Amino acid sequence: MTYCVGMRLDAGLVFMSDTRTNAGVDNVSVFQKMHSWEVPGERAITLMTAGNLATTQAVVSLLEERTKAPSERAPSLLEAPSMFQVARIVAAALRETIATHADEGQTADSAFNGTLILGGQIADSSPRLFLIYPEGNFIEAGDDTPFFQIGETKYGRPILVRAYDSAMSFEAAVKLLLLSFDSTIKANLSVGLPIDLQLYSEGQLTLGYSARIEVDDSYFRQISEDWGEALKRAVQSLPDISLS
Repeated sequence: MTYCVGMRLDAGLVFMSDTRTNAGVDNVSVFQKMHSWEVPGERAITLMTAGNLATTQAVVSLLEERTKAPSERAPSLLEAPSMFQVARIVAAALRETIATHADEGQTADSAFNGTLILGGQIADSSPRLFLIYPEGNFIEAGDDTPFFQIGETKYGRPILVRAYDSAMSFEAAVKLLLLSFDSTIKANLSVGLPIDLQLYSEGQLTLGYSARIEVDDSYFRQISEDWGEALKRAVQSLPDISLS
């Protein structure tokens, strides 16, 4: 299983993904689920993947090949005129890959599926964030839906819904997302550290701060422990129900 979140802020975009993949409790591996491309000063693009690992890796490899080999360059993420066109290219690659791997008669919600979060900015336009479905269609983040989750979404969603603010700083957003991941990791063993982080500042047109948060990261451990204690204190401070 996977957990990835893409978030739109006034300041730019935040991407966070876990790296765990497993085929049973005795076969757990680390695979990168976040991939980025940039032409400094012209565009910066980040993609996160969830679903069948062979499918999503094939999609990323296809997109990567089209950025490098002249004979395979059309259509390329690095030449598309807008993020909307980038989303169409990625969606088509996903749909093509699923169709190639699936047996005749199977649908996109089969074992070969994949779901993607795509975001970035191209010169002369604003940052944009998309959620791309296995069928190849997609939706865009807006004021009513400012963040997308893929993979194991239910455990980490409540805190995002309650605490998200588009005006929050990158530092506050990363802290919020780490708490969302902490909730998910504690509830589901199929999601785990390391966690990959990528920031993008609006108008920079180059990738921003990135990091991998490892299992022994002291900051993650501190906020996990402090958040647990804060929740206990909050519950204790609430009025008791009358049972008489």
